[in-house]
Order: sequence, then C-alpha cells, then structure tokens
Amino acid sequence: MSNGLAAADLTQARPRSAEASAAVGDRRRAGLDRLWARGRAFLGADLAIMGGAMTWVSERNLVAAISNAGGFGVIASGSMSPTLLDQEITATKALTARPFGVNLITMHPQLLELIDACVEHRVGHVVLAGGIPTGAAMQRIRAGGARVVCFAPALVLAKKLVRMGADAIVIEGSEAGGHIGPVSTAVLAQEVLPHLTEVPVFVAGGIGRGEAILSYLEMGASGVQLGTRFVCAHESIAHPLFKRAFIRASARDAVASVQLDARFPVIPVRALANPATDRFREVQRQVIERFNGGEQSQKDAQLEIEHFWAGALRRAVIDGDVEAGSLMAGQSVGLVSREQSTAEILAELVGQALAAIAGRDQRFTSALSGSAEGQGAGG
Repeated sequence: MSNGLAAADLTQARPRSAEASAAVGDRRRAGLDRLWARGRAFLGADLAIMGGAMTWVSERNLVAAISNAGGFGVIASGSMSPTLLDQEITATKALTARPFGVNLITMHPQLLELIDACVEHRVGHVVLAGGIPTGAAMQRIRAGGARVVCFAPALVLAKKLVRMGADAIVIEGSEAGGHIGPVSTAVLAQEVLPHLTEVPVFVAGGIGRGEAILSYLEMGASGVQLGTRFVCAHESIAHPLFKRAFIRASARDAVASVQLDARFPVIPVRALANPATDRFREVQRQVIERFNGGEQSQKDAQLEIEHFWAGALRRAVIDGDVEAGSLMAGQSVGLVSREQSTAEILAELVGQALAAIAGRDQRFTSALSGSAEGQGAGG
C-alpha cells in the first residue's frame, strides 16, 4: 500500500516538476528578450542578431535564411551596380517576408543610386560601411523612410554619426573578418556602451557563442552582429572548399594583413593565412626594392600592392581557390566546427545564452544557500 502511494505521489510530482522547469525556462527567455528588446524592436526581428554583410556570401539565400529563422539578414552589395542590387533585393524578397537590410559601401561611385534602389524597394534598414558617410547620403536614406545604421570605430565618431542622423551604431572590433580597425571588441564595448544610449548599439567582431552575446547585452548593447559563424551555414553559397577551410581553421589562423613599409599603406584585412598571404608579403618586398632602386614610381608601386587582392575574395568564395584567393574570416572561425542550418546556428546561440543565465542562477542560489548555512552554523 505504502509503495503504491509513493509511486502515485511520484507520478503526480513529475508533471509539476516539468511545469516548474518550463516556467523557469520561460522566465529566462523573457529575461533575455528584455535585454535585447530595443534591438529586436529596431530590427523588427525575433532575435537582435544581425548577419554581417560578407561580399559574395551574404546574398539572397543566406540573407533570407537568417531572417526566416528569426534573425536579421543583411545583403552585402559590395561593388554591385544599382541594377544588380535591384535584382538582388527582388530575389531576396521572393524568399522571405521578414525584414532584412542592405549594406552599402560609402565609397561606391553610385552610392546615391544604390540608396534609391533600396528606397524604391522599401528596404527598412540601410547599413553604411567602408568609411564615414556624408550627411547627404544619410538624409537621403531617412527621407526615403529607411533607418540608417553606421559603423563607428570610436566613441567620438559614434556620437558624431548620431548627430548626423544615424538611427543605430555598430561597433566592430579587430577580431572581425575582412576590413578591420585597430581596437578589440571588448575594449570598444567598454568605451562606447556606457556612454552612447541615444540609439541602439550593436556589437560585432569575434562573437561566436551565446555567452558572449549575453555579456554584451548586459553591458548595454541592444544586439549583436555575426558574420563568420554563418559562412558554413547550409544556405550559404560559399564553395565547399571555402567552408572546409573555415571548419579546419583555429582562431590564430585568422590573421591581419601585414604592411612592410609605412610608405606603402596596406588596409588591414583579417583572413585565414594561405599561400597567397605569403605571396603578398613577397610582392610588397619586390615593389619596395624596385621603388628604392628608382625602377618604379611610388604611385605605380602603391597601385601594384593595392591590386594584388583584386578579385581574390570571389576566387575563394565562389571558385573555391583557397590557395590564391582571400579567405576573409574573423577569429571566431575557431568556433566553426561543422556545417549547420542557419536556424540551428541561431537556436544554438540562443540556447547558449539561456544556459549561461541558468548557470548564473544556480551559482547565485548556491551562494545564498551557503551563506544561510554559514549563518545557521554561526548561530
């Protein structure tokens, strides 16, 4: 009889335990949603996670997949003409009804026409990258009904961009892939987040796990931007050899480009080291020797250095030439271990953030319990 009652009690207890666990899980998710509520509202997305705009990678398929999975995809327009951008936006809209943005390079000679293409399609968010945008470009975007998102490498510039009309700021640290600045993400976050509250701020560079996302949200970020983690998504059109290079790489393999002579500036770019990396150093050395010997003008020498990587990113991403192409990657590449669907990547990031919250709750409970026991023993 007693065994039967005990079994019955246990059976009744299980559903209550499951319900309690679900309630705790719901509270933790609600807490996470509160942390990035401003970013979610700004983007119009379920998750305040922007997809980094990676040329040749962030096209219709990956962008739509990120948005459909609850994040916010961003088209990398790169050197596209207004006509090509128009076609890319149209194709993306055919794959998703969720919000997405477009990244435009400020130095593009047809920037205003590209803005007009975005406005015509009623793109809600335009991200300006690659330089300080003009007030005219920003106002043209806002006049068309879209929101302006700008990159800022320092607090003083972030504040200036907000005064010029930026609706949100992205701060991207040197751990990121592609073109990078000199300051780490962690330092930028400490510099900017406590002092820029007028607009949403998204943190980027080296973020590959949910625990990192949570930490920046708790510091005051409205959301984050990730690029490298999405390169090996099933929906990414990157060549299998390009993806394989990412999966095999460690964080230390993603290195910044080397400049051999201050007279010949090299725009810092972070990419996986490969034979082309070594070749670039050798080309610089040869160019410098010819210039020093009076065989080449400084202008021609600089152009030769600058043109070395022309078309190299496409060769790697699309053609799979991982020996001579450019393997642009952030240091979070060491956290890429396999191909996954975009939805799985986003779910994994959220799960890690929630697990971090759970772990903190457990540590807090244990600390309180230990304190209470200590007080009881002392009494």
